[in-house]
Amino acid sequence: MSASTAECNKKMPDLELIRNFLKSQANPCFNYIYERYAAKVYSKCIALLKDEAMAKDATQEIFMKVFLNLAKFGEKAKFSTWLYSITYNYCIDYLRKKKRKGDLFSDEMEKAPDLEDDEVSDKVLLELKVDQLRKVLNLIPADDKYVLLMKYQEDLSIKEIAEVLNKSESAVKMKIKRAKSKAQLALKKVEAVLN
Repeated sequence: MSASTAECNKKMPDLELIRNFLKSQANPCFNYIYERYAAKVYSKCIALLKDEAMAKDATQEIFMKVFLNLAKFGEKAKFSTWLYSITYNYCIDYLRKKKRKGDLFSDEMEKAPDLEDDEVSDKVLLELKVDQLRKVLNLIPADDKYVLLMKYQEDLSIKEIAEVLNKSESAVKMKIKRAKSKAQLALKKVEAVLN
């Protein structure tokens, strides 16, 4: 076993693997990071791009980007948050180019319907059956869908979501509130079809 290989093992925390990789350029360190996160990145790409071949290509491109830019990881956030941000932004950029539309994340100023109680809307969304939830999420815009997935599936904090989206925390809170409103309207449509 070479000296550079000995510096890395599967059980090391992310930051230790990253530091060792940057110090020694030992490929096993990066390979462990890849093994740890490739499936998660791929599943996020599938969710965003809805195409297996594109998701595979995107996963490879994202890890190439990470490999080339790992020195820029400033350790201000968790590595997983930084990686999620790269994944999310790569896929959204791809979708933007594909649709040739304006910014998916424009801070629209339209007034979202007021929710009487945010906790009630959380409870309604969290109690949906999987098939209902899938239908609801497919009826709302992609940016709203993914902000809800970051909050409820990925369990990211408002601060972490703000880092991923490069938005202020107050803008993220408003985006989540609007997304929940749209999800509730979509749920009414789904329920109307079922009844």
